Amino acid sequence: MRKSAVFPIRCGMILAVALASHAAIAEGLRPLARPADLIAAAAAVPGDAGPGGADEAATSAPAAPAAIPPDAVPAVLAAVSMPAADAATPVEATTSHCPPAAQGVHLGPVTCLVLPRFVSLKTDEGNVRRGPSLSHRVDWVFVREDMPLQITAEYGHWRRVVDRDGLGGWVHYSLLSGARTVIVDHDLQPLYARPDPESSQNALLEAGVVARLDACTLDWCRISAGGYRGWAPKTALWGIAADEVRD
Repeated sequence: MRKSAVFPIRCGMILAVALASHAAIAEGLRPLARPADLIAAAAAVPGDAGPGGADEAATSAPAAPAAIPPDAVPAVLAAVSMPAADAATPVEATTSHCPPAAQGVHLGPVTCLVLPRFVSLKTDEGNVRRGPSLSHRVDWVFVREDMPLQITAEYGHWRRVVDRDGLGGWVHYSLLSGARTVIVDHDLQPLYARPDPESSQNALLEAGVVARLDACTLDWCRISAGGYRGWAPKTALWGIAADEVRD
């Protein structure tokens, strides 16, 4: 058996590892980098985005993650200045309508789902506001579709989220998807054929690649990106809880 050959590709491409007889290079994926994924913005006019805008996702927006083409360059969004709205933390609704939760488990007062929890961004443009309403100023704009986010609070139709770097705020729930994705945290992370570091490598992933999340054990997760699928240590990924297991 001949050894696998590694073909390094720069600028956020997946580094494919294949047999020399049929070596192939994986489709490119843009790595996470600022300010491309999260753009700081001045306050936007309240109610500036209706259905299909930056506060509500279009009904045709895909719910499942899609590969980001290598030539996709997020547009810089113009911001309109105005006085900031009251940024006081809202009083959350009661969870009395939710079923009893296990000890130490916190349920969201709106959905009765566990908090915190991971989701993904459904659109490539989403306003991140200082509070849960259109009257609150826009602090950030998420501009990377499918990026994983963590929900930390709920209020009406709004969810407070943070990204890998702990930045975020309140977004409309229609901008979020239950489809799970992860960000690769380690550069040139091997994608193994099995959850075993001694197994063969299907690909090498650059730090910042967004991948679709499949199954997870306590220590490993099966992910897919650019047409390649394999296993990576959970510690090399962001977007999955340390104790989370998925079938």
